[in-house]
Amino acid sequence: MEVLNKMIQLVKQWIREIKYASKCSRNSRWANLYFGSYRLRVHTKGSDIDTLCVAPRHVERSDFFTSFVELLRKQPEVQDLRAIEEAYVPVIKMTFDGIELDMLFARLALKDIPENLDLRDVNLLKNLDHKCVRSLNGCRGTDEIHNLVPNTESFRLALRSIKLWAKRHGVYSNVLGYLGGVSWAILVARTCQLYPNATASTLVHKFFLVFSQWPWPKPVLLKQPEENKLRFEVWDPRVNIGDRFYLMPIITPAYPQQNSTFNVSLSTRTILQMNLKNGIRLNVF
Repeated sequence: MEVLNKMIQLVKQWIREIKYASKCSRNSRWANLYFGSYRLRVHTKGSDIDTLCVAPRHVERSDFFTSFVELLRKQPEVQDLRAIEEAYVPVIKMTFDGIELDMLFARLALKDIPENLDLRDVNLLKNLDHKCVRSLNGCRGTDEIHNLVPNTESFRLALRSIKLWAKRHGVYSNVLGYLGGVSWAILVARTCQLYPNATASTLVHKFFLVFSQWPWPKPVLLKQPEENKLRFEVWDPRVNIGDRFYLMPIITPAYPQQNSTFNVSLSTRTILQMNLKNGIRLNVF
């Protein structure tokens, strides 16, 4: 929380400097949000924090990757600063006072950002470019997962347990072709939906029972995909031929829906399936 509060003060200072440069109205507001494991309250010691800066339409992404980056460079707490503007999801990566931070940027088509901003409102995506939509998807997806589970406390405790198991068995990594944090969260959330009154310990057992027998490549969905009214690219094997070849599709719940396991290969899926089956027969931890 201390690191997040310091970051909020830096963003305030940056926005104030932009105001003085007359690039936006003097009264415009912004939102600094976090998502992922920290937003779900399942983070552990050493976890990174995913944050999102939501700005009004007057603030350009180029400002975020120039003047804000320069402001960060002047801070003694900031180390390993990297601005990756051309990434699929543009991001600023850094270590801030010993805590790893990934910071995204999204500019909404609004004159001002309301204090009670609900990012789940699909109308916020109108007239946005694809990079802003992708940046928003982390927060939107996290909020949808939180909203779709029947028992939040049981979900959190079960997810903490499954994340610990996955890390100890070396299958927690989207980059290496296994499952990342959002994929594990969706699987546990689906288990919660199937067993809405179960305690956390029962959910852990049912998790292994369900997904050791899951008929992949049948997709895991927390809710049926919404109609694609805004014409963004979404996961839909009926339309997109490439979506038919994913080996272990786990679909994010927020529009535009995406497959969160695009790096899974035949070999990593085999290893995941073996570990899930062993999770039933053996002491999983």
